[in-house]
Amino acid sequence: MTFRLPVLALLPVLLGLAGCAHYQLGTAGQPTFATLYVAPVANSTLLPQAQAVVSTQLREALIRDGRVTLVNSPAAADATLTVVIRDYHREVRAVREDDTGLARKFAVTLGTACTLRDNRSGRDLFTDRPVSVTRDAFTDGGQLQSEYQLLPLLAEALAQKVAHTVLDVW
Repeated sequence: MTFRLPVLALLPVLLGLAGCAHYQLGTAGQPTFATLYVAPVANSTLLPQAQAVVSTQLREALIRDGRVTLVNSPAAADATLTVVIRDYHREVRAVREDDTGLARKFAVTLGTACTLRDNRSGRDLFTDRPVSVTRDAFTDGGQLQSEYQLLPLLAEALAQKVAHTVLDVW
């Protein structure tokens, strides 16, 4: 009788642990390609420094994910990712207390169009898919300085969204 009680008390714990045996951290789906070429990011906005920052952040996000291997040429890749920066704008979110004609906070948006092409079949997996991010910029230290400091944060957030768009099973 005393032996059954500890076994019966341990049974729910063992069943709970058995239910977690097949748990997998992260995304379970695998993309249909193993190697990816990331074309240099193109820019159709008036923000010239964005190309290099977005390219670097995008490559780092894809490498960090680890589901695909980046290659240096489209010929060596199963798929090619093309990203074009198409939108960069700001909207006033808050005005200064002492002068309502001046902005204190802007919402800055960086937007792209992404195309993923399967090099083996020659067809696009998706074409001109819009991906954008918005972050707030406070102009207390100057508008130009705040936007300059915000660009790497925008690029990092955008790179994460593009990586998820490309790698998550759709």
